[in-house]
Amino acid sequence: MLQRELAAKLFIGEGYLSKIENNQKMPKRVDLKIISNLFQTDISELETLWLANKIYEIIKEEDQGIAALKVAEKQAKYTKSKKND
Repeated sequence: MLQRELAAKLFIGEGYLSKIENNQKMPKRVDLKIISNLFQTDISELETLWLANKIYEIIKEEDQGIAALKVAEKQAKYTKSKKND
């Protein structure tokens, strides 16, 4: 598939798609479903990668980035266990 064809299917410009490809921009979450359908890829895998990239952008230059991720993981697990009680 040509870049212009993919950009048209995502309703974005070729320049914006190029920036996504070069990690200068993030795709919108709603675009993940379209990408999933076009390339027959698991949507949950795409969402996981999308979220991971967003998180990475926040912590990449933080000295305590990894420690913060570990705390956030504990908080997420705790919150999820409380919802399941």
